[in-house]
Amino acid sequence: NRVLLIFLILLSLALLYKKMLRVHLPPQYSELRHRQALSTRQAAEEAPGVGTDVPVVICASEERVGAAMATINSVYSNTQANVFFYIVTLRDAVELVRQYIENTKLKDIRYKILEFNPMVLKGKVKLDSSRPDLLHPLNFVRFYLPLLAVSTHRRVVYLDDDVIVQGDIQELYRIQLQTGHAAAFASDCDLPASHEMVRTVGMQTTFMGFLDYRKQEVRDLGIDPSDCSFNPGVIVADIEEWLKQKITKQLEKWMSENFKENLYSSAMAGGVATPPMLIVFHNKYTTIDPKWHVRHLGWSPDAHYAKSVLKGAKLLHWNGHFKPWYYPCVHLELWEKWFIPDPSGRFSLMRPKT
Repeated sequence: NRVLLIFLILLSLALLYKKMLRVHLPPQYSELRHRQALSTRQAAEEAPGVGTDVPVVICASEERVGAAMATINSVYSNTQANVFFYIVTLRDAVELVRQYIENTKLKDIRYKILEFNPMVLKGKVKLDSSRPDLLHPLNFVRFYLPLLAVSTHRRVVYLDDDVIVQGDIQELYRIQLQTGHAAAFASDCDLPASHEMVRTVGMQTTFMGFLDYRKQEVRDLGIDPSDCSFNPGVIVADIEEWLKQKITKQLEKWMSENFKENLYSSAMAGGVATPPMLIVFHNKYTTIDPKWHVRHLGWSPDAHYAKSVLKGAKLLHWNGHFKPWYYPCVHLELWEKWFIPDPSGRFSLMRPKT
């Protein structure tokens, strides 16, 4: 009996010690474990291609606001994904953009209007009479993707406003970027179906068409002038990698260099937004499936794609002079299908009188 009593006393002491241990554990202990588990789940949810939202950045200038709305409508109508639109504009057009959305079928989209401050371009861009339209401040928004309050996303899709999306934007958003690549673009050599059109209208597909190789600073880059260029009108950007590699700072460096030395603004292809990206991302980008960027539709009012190419295209891009809201232009019906009339009447289509 004495042995049994000693055993019961020891058992009681052990249970009491265990209870006291539980009571005196730091109160943060269980909370810390919960936070660790939560952060693990969040990391999985926010990983590229796994997030619940598909963030899409698009610019909407006052003079082309209807074009941006057509792009948004085409994206929204062709996916079941939870798309969140970041619509970037200048101060004078903020209310116009908001009213365009709220008073049309787009009122159900999820969006945020971001105001771009053109002062960030001071000392980096100067007038170029060959293509003044390409000097619009919003053409440089793509340089500043991580600074547009979208840094909460690990990946974003950027679209020009002369684009129509016929496929599911999730497919583009979820592409696998190669390790160390901050962005994906469509190579100008990846569209065999359009090569004849490209040759016909004189569209440039190599670095020679964008950089002035007469300048020593350009030659010092060591980039073969026959290397294929790419089109930055459609971008899948890895925000973390973009920040890590300080892409924006690199782009601004070349903008400043051109401001001083005129390295590319007088080149054949014109414009000053594409060349910095060509330099910074040379041989450092993942290629997009050609069906996700069928372009050159705006380079001639006479050159047409085959119906099979247009039907299979996931994305159409009217890059060039001949925009689908003007006239003349090719394949207007594919763009007008998504156009939403401006409720204010300020944006209207230019069409021939009948």
